Amino acid sequence: MITAEEKLAILADAAKYDVSCSSSGGKRKNEGGIGDSSRSGICHTYTEDGRCVSLLKILLTNYCIYDCAFCVSRRSNDIQRAAFSVNEVVELTMNFYRRNYIEGLFLSSGIFKSADFTMERLMRIVKKLRTEERFFGYIHLKTIPGASEELIKEAGLYVDRMSINLEIPTEEGLKQLAPEKDHDSVRKPLQFVDSQKIMLAEEKKLIKHVPSFVPAGQSTQMVVGATSETDYDIMKISKEFYDSYNLKRVYYSGYIPINNSHNSLPQIGSAPPLLRENRLYQTDWLLRFYKFDLNELLNPEHQHLDLDVDPKLSWALRNPHFFPIDINSASYSMILRVPGIGRGSALKIVQARKFGKLHEHQLKKIGIAFNRAKFFIRYADSIRNWGDLQMDAVRRTILNNGSSKYQAILPSAQLSLFA
Repeated sequence: MITAEEKLAILADAAKYDVSCSSSGGKRKNEGGIGDSSRSGICHTYTEDGRCVSLLKILLTNYCIYDCAFCVSRRSNDIQRAAFSVNEVVELTMNFYRRNYIEGLFLSSGIFKSADFTMERLMRIVKKLRTEERFFGYIHLKTIPGASEELIKEAGLYVDRMSINLEIPTEEGLKQLAPEKDHDSVRKPLQFVDSQKIMLAEEKKLIKHVPSFVPAGQSTQMVVGATSETDYDIMKISKEFYDSYNLKRVYYSGYIPINNSHNSLPQIGSAPPLLRENRLYQTDWLLRFYKFDLNELLNPEHQHLDLDVDPKLSWALRNPHFFPIDINSASYSMILRVPGIGRGSALKIVQARKFGKLHEHQLKKIGIAFNRAKFFIRYADSIRNWGDLQMDAVRRTILNNGSSKYQAILPSAQLSLFA
């Protein structure tokens, strides 16, 4: 008979592959002291006001009726299986919360028997926590693809955030690795949750009290590097999901090789595409907060992100006709496009220049990455001869002077091009 502690070890470890709320990188194991950053079970997420809250992150079960080649819980994988009961998850959550270990719950699951059978148990857990235990902590619930709208609707009344994983970015890739699944079973619940939120927002204009429904919104996750999709393919589907379902976040999870029996997958021992994952997040940020259009960063002629430099610098190097811009007169939106200047610094520049023209020492004090931005801007005491500036020389200079933590993992063949 497997104990609750053993179940927790198995199901917390199985949940670590979901990155939609996680902190990663720690590998320090307990060797007789206190704590163990290599163990899974508690992850962190951030609230809208910037607070970091810790979550109990577990699966309800790692039994699964599907055989997705990229998933550690796939039906054919020979691993130890376990499943919590509804009451066990509720008791674990409440006991951990009372001991001040956690402030919320991140709950996902493999699918046993059917989508509705699993979703019904997930719904009972969150309902019991809210109505019987009076738990007001944060709850992030993974929706089960193919579950009925009635169960999703009821669960949405008790959770803060819902999410459902798209897994592989394209339908063709998904059919290749998980032929029993399709993208429609992900799109439908996302559409349903979004329509419910819109309907309740409309009702709130007429009725004083309406129920809270998924107040922290919904998100999805894609696996990157398991199939041959280009970065353009990935960001196209990401943009479509943001636009169509009002997602709060799309997460990009670099594929960690776990399966040598499928020839098309990267084999065990291959490095996860962490740098590519990071560039995709940077692109996602530029699209949502820096007003870039997708076709400016990626398009049919430029389908892969440059791994050597960040997407904004890459765009600037390909578009020298926009630069240099005069930092003392350019619009806020144009300052945002300068490599090395973030949103906060751009706002400070716009405010500071009301009191006089900005010089180099003032820009450095504002906090911009001056050694990068200086190639793309003019300021009150700039002396550069812009007519002689070549972007390939700018690129070499920035790369040679850079100290990116990713330099060590860049392929040597790529570095040799700029030596």
